[in-house]
Parts: sequence; structure tokens; C-alpha cells
Amino acid sequence: MTETTSTSASPGPDSDEANSADSRPAAAPHAVEVVEVDTPDTPAEADATAEAEESETAETAETAETAETSTAAEGKNRSADLFHESEVGADYVEGLLDVLDLDGDIDELVVGGRPMVEVIEGGTGTNRKLQALVGTRGATLEALQELTRLAVYRQTGTPSRLLLDVGGYRVARRKELTAVAKNTAQQVKELGEQVRMEAMSAFERKCVHDVINATAGIESESEGVEPNRRIIVRLSS
Repeated sequence: MTETTSTSASPGPDSDEANSADSRPAAAPHAVEVVEVDTPDTPAEADATAEAEESETAETAETAETAETSTAAEGKNRSADLFHESEVGADYVEGLLDVLDLDGDIDELVVGGRPMVEVIEGGTGTNRKLQALVGTRGATLEALQELTRLAVYRQTGTPSRLLLDVGGYRVARRKELTAVAKNTAQQVKELGEQVRMEAMSAFERKCVHDVINATAGIESESEGVEPNRRIIVRLSS
């Protein structure tokens, strides 16, 4: 009778470690960081870069200079146009004085970006005669100013903001209105109530608005239609 011996193979010492290693997740691969290293330019490349930067700087400076020159030229042309308007207006006023047989010296000016014609006393006693061109509270002067502006428009084709003054009337009137506007502003501050001023011309209203706008806590606005347009002064809202 033959005896059969069965031998079972026992796991080797590395068997559990192998099984354990198989069950562990695989390690993630390491990320590789790519670092860009600037290589120095060759002398030729450095010279080319410097020339390009110099050229760009020169172009920028040239553009700025051109713009500045253009702006200056435009300003000069505008001033010339304004003075031309005052010359045209002066010619019209001179003709008017001849028709009315009035004597007076005429100045052509540009003041505050506006053409201006000023008629001043030409001799002893002429100023009193010139007052006829001013009229009551400057009404006649305002009418003559509109006629002068129309004469300028007909010759230049451009609406004009020309200012006409006779015998220093507007300078004196501005001083008067400045005092009136300051007193009105003080009254509004003290009483806290709005004040409706008397009807004024466009020139007179501007004189008042200039003073009120420069006064803290007070504001003004115009209401109504010419010739009864007036200013309301009140506390700022």
C-alpha cells in the first residue's frame, strides 16, 4: 500500500508584506516645477532694445509737443477772432457816433474771453452827451449792444457775445450791484427767507449771480421773461 504524503506550502516571510503593499494606494507622482531662467541678452539684442525704447520715448515726446503746439495755435487763432469781432463792432459804433454827431474815443478789447468795445470821453463835456447812449438803467446801452452784435454777426457769420460799454457805465453799475447783492445775501442769512429782487438786464443779473455764487450757504436763480426777468435769492437747499 502506497502512502501518500501531502505537503502544503506555507507562505514565505514576504507574503504578507507583498499583499499589504498591493493593498496600499500608489504614491502620487511628484510635481515638477518649471522655472524660466532669463538669459542675458547678447550685446546686439541689448542695443536693439535700447534703440526701440529710445525711439518710443522720442515719439511720445514729439506727440506731446505737437499737441501742445496745436493747442497754442488754436488759442492764438481764437484770440485773433475775438479781437476781429471787437474791431468790427468798433467800426459799427464809430459810424453810429458819426450819425448822432457825438464825439468819443473807441477802444477795441478782449476781456475775459469776450470781445469788447468801449466808448470813452473824447473831450471836455462829451461824457454827459454820451450818457444819452446809456439811457435809463442802461436800457439804451443794451439795445445798442444787440445792434452791434448783429453787425458783427452779419460780417463774420458767427454769433457774438460782444460787450459794449459807454462812459464806464458797466464798471460803475457792477460796483453798485455787487454791494446790493452782498446786502441781499446778508438779509437772507439773517431772516432765513428768500428775497425776490427787482427786474434786471442780463448783464445786471450776471453781476448779482457772480456775488451770490461766491457766498457760502446762499443760492440764486432767475425767473420770468424779459424785460421782467428777476433774481430770487435764498438759503442753499
